[in-house]
Amino acid sequence: MTQGQANGQNFDLLQDAFRSFDHAAGTLQEAYRMLMARVERLDLELAASNEALRVNLKDNEEIKAHLTAILESLTTGVIVAGVDGVIIRCNQAAETLLGITRDRMLGHVLARFLNERHLATGCYPIVSPTGALLALLRTVLRDASGQPTGDLVLLQDISDVRRLEERVQRRDRLAAMGEMVGRIAHEIRNPLGSVELFASMLRKDLAHDPAKRQYAEHISVAVQAMDRLLANLLTYTKPDCSRADRHVLRPLLEEVLMLAAHEISKRHIETHLDIEPNSSTVWCDAGQLKQALLNVCVNAAQAMQIGGVLTIRAGREAVSADEPSPLRIAVSDTGPGIDPAHVSRVFDPFFTTRDEGTGLGLAIVHAIVEAHQGRVEIESRLGHGSTVTIVLPAEHILDSSCALSALAAKG
Repeated sequence: MTQGQANGQNFDLLQDAFRSFDHAAGTLQEAYRMLMARVERLDLELAASNEALRVNLKDNEEIKAHLTAILESLTTGVIVAGVDGVIIRCNQAAETLLGITRDRMLGHVLARFLNERHLATGCYPIVSPTGALLALLRTVLRDASGQPTGDLVLLQDISDVRRLEERVQRRDRLAAMGEMVGRIAHEIRNPLGSVELFASMLRKDLAHDPAKRQYAEHISVAVQAMDRLLANLLTYTKPDCSRADRHVLRPLLEEVLMLAAHEISKRHIETHLDIEPNSSTVWCDAGQLKQALLNVCVNAAQAMQIGGVLTIRAGREAVSADEPSPLRIAVSDTGPGIDPAHVSRVFDPFFTTRDEGTGLGLAIVHAIVEAHQGRVEIESRLGHGSTVTIVLPAEHILDSSCALSALAAKG
């Protein structure tokens, strides 16, 4: 092979090599372009996935914060334990009701925690360390598939419910007793009238014999005392507020203090009268309300023996802006207080802790206030005195109820 042929062959090989290289370079460029396009698509997909994940995480955080806010806003106490029985979460209400911070709850075994604080007794209601009356519900916490994931304890403050239950029970009890007492009073009053008649006839027949006439007068005095007692009983059984009207409160309360002055002055008791500006008037049967307040004030004065302070405060009860405000008249004393065992019975007729008492004073108060569609509340602590509060409904409510009472009385 000549030199020229060899050079020509080498040239052809070189051209083939360049062509192969160009083809490979083109293929590589195309592959690179396709790879870059795929990378761009993946970048877009990744950006979209990241955005969706970010939105999802944000939504989850918002849901978590919302659920946490709901949990912390509940008035029901919530305690959550994991599958191992260890407390992992609680809310603010649980801290408040139990008087225990969450730092002292978290990480403790739930069963032991409840037992140590006498919360697992099964009693209803449970008295919490803060003095609140609680209803406790313990149940298994389950996931969406129904598998147990821990324990859930719910704590509900039922103090107001128990007070309402006591009011209903007291009303039913007093209504039954009132019906019985009313019938007995009428039965006694009839022969009592005959006794009074015969006593008056004896006084006339014994006008010439002063010694024996005195016996007849004693009979007459005793009969009159019994008649007053029966009149009080009938007031208790059928109080009438049909003469209700709007009255200025201060003169009414001042008259009550004046009527109670004998009991107050002989015991050297200091009196205070505090009426809020928004409570200048009251819609009531003035005679009935004065009788009720007089009974409360006399009872408070007698509780203080010698020395003390009797305070009457009047103000509107806080309710929502759209609702009318009931009137609260609170009579407080600085006496020895009432035995907790007696608090639930102080409105029962004939219940008294004083030898000279009839036990009708507060019973009549309760009946008169009930006739005004109101309620009576009593708070007392041994050694710290007592407060009896009369709550009267708003004027238009009381006006309607008294009108119905008047129609019923006429019927």
